[in-house]
Amino acid sequence: MTTQTNVYSIDGNVTEKIDVPTVFETVYRPDIIKRAVLAAAANSRQPYGPTRMSGMRHAVSTRGKGTGSARTQRIHGLGKASESPNNVSGRRAHPPVPEKIWKLKVNHKERIIARESALAATARAECVKARGHKFSENISFPIVVNDEVQDISATADIHNLFEKIGISCDIDRAKRGTKIRAGRGKMRNRKYRTPTSILLVVSSGDAPILRGACNLPGVQVKTVNSISAAILAPGGDAGRLTVYTKSSITSIGEWSR
Repeated sequence: MTTQTNVYSIDGNVTEKIDVPTVFETVYRPDIIKRAVLAAAANSRQPYGPTRMSGMRHAVSTRGKGTGSARTQRIHGLGKASESPNNVSGRRAHPPVPEKIWKLKVNHKERIIARESALAATARAECVKARGHKFSENISFPIVVNDEVQDISATADIHNLFEKIGISCDIDRAKRGTKIRAGRGKMRNRKYRTPTSILLVVSSGDAPILRGACNLPGVQVKTVNSISAAILAPGGDAGRLTVYTKSSITSIGEWSR
């Protein structure tokens, strides 16, 4: 028997029911999802490391034994210790090297299974709730809205739409969870860390809703062709609260392995 779900309008009312594509019946495989997400994160890392001569640009020598001072390398004419890893302005003992290979390999079929399994998890209320998302109990999964939603450009109108559907409380959760990041990231234009919230999947890459939804905390807007296991299951934890437009869920139904 084919499963059906509600289609919500801009007013938050149910306008019709549509058949859920069979891809949403994929078996839940958290192990494959985790592997694919970690591989995607590893493959996006940029190799880094200090230059080969970092901390080594000094004319130094050691005094040897019998001078009553530490046997460290000292700059000629100054007597200041330098270049050794245990000294100020010295080189690092075991620095990261750009030659290190971070990439991880995942089979093509496993990557497809991970994406479809993460997609199916978005249609299961228990998986979405286990991930920590907040939503109304009487909402139907997967969450589908009319294509008219793609024409909304005002952030307030998008928030009102989510409120009428019953998922705006998850945006409030992300807003309350915004914290100052620990570490050096505060100095590198990423001072705040915001929890992941609603994912909105649309069919067109130039829809006006892309401009307005990005202002909501933790909300992302992606097209059907750009979604992956890393987007559907951030951190490898499947069950992200996802809203699909009617045309996008129709496109998803055309996927085939």
